[in-house]
Amino acid sequence: MQAIILAGGQGTRLRSSVPDLPKPLAPVGDRPFLEHQMRYWIARGIDRFVLSVGYKARMIIDHFGCSFEGAGVSYAVEESPMGTGGGVFLSLEKLTTREPFLVLNGDSFFDIDLTRLLAFHRNRASDWTCNLFRTSVAGRYMGVRMTPAGRITALNTGNQLETRLANGGVYLVSPGVLERFSPQFTGAVSLENDVMPALLAASPVYGIEQSGRFIDIGIPADYHRAASVMAGKGM
Repeated sequence: MQAIILAGGQGTRLRSSVPDLPKPLAPVGDRPFLEHQMRYWIARGIDRFVLSVGYKARMIIDHFGCSFEGAGVSYAVEESPMGTGGGVFLSLEKLTTREPFLVLNGDSFFDIDLTRLLAFHRNRASDWTCNLFRTSVAGRYMGVRMTPAGRITALNTGNQLETRLANGGVYLVSPGVLERFSPQFTGAVSLENDVMPALLAASPVYGIEQSGRFIDIGIPADYHRAASVMAGKGM
């Protein structure tokens, strides 16, 4: 099984804590954040990664090379900023099988049940399945509205509610789905603000709540508690 990891952002909000590194290489404990993430997914059966890289791409490429702990690694390199959506479209060219694949945010970690996700995706005949978590942080994470069966009907909803289901940045994608939409997007494209609304309007998009550990290292306060969360000592 393959995974695309979106690791091309500039990480401007984290610059005060990690001034000289791309955000995926920010040290968490004794190793870069992206190493923690890739080790986690390798342990769950991912055997090939496509890293979508842009900002300080050479540092990431030099660090991981063409393999990491037995998993193959290839790169989709942005010559100019393409946004998270553009990074996904560029990475599609690097996939080597026509099987469902993961798309992962390179600055967040979400401990999910992959077997449960795969079964849910298959049983719902979903094209795109979002893993969701409950949060009380107002305004930061994309909320969703769903039917009782889990089909997502609206995005960016309930962002000011005290508690809500929010997007955890781990997606399971059926092969061929995104290729249908790539011709309509040019330039820098946001995955959440551009691509996902287009998918929602034309394809079955589902969400599944997962209750595992979650951390987004995009801001210094969360970055500094990432080590304890990823070690299972806090949320």
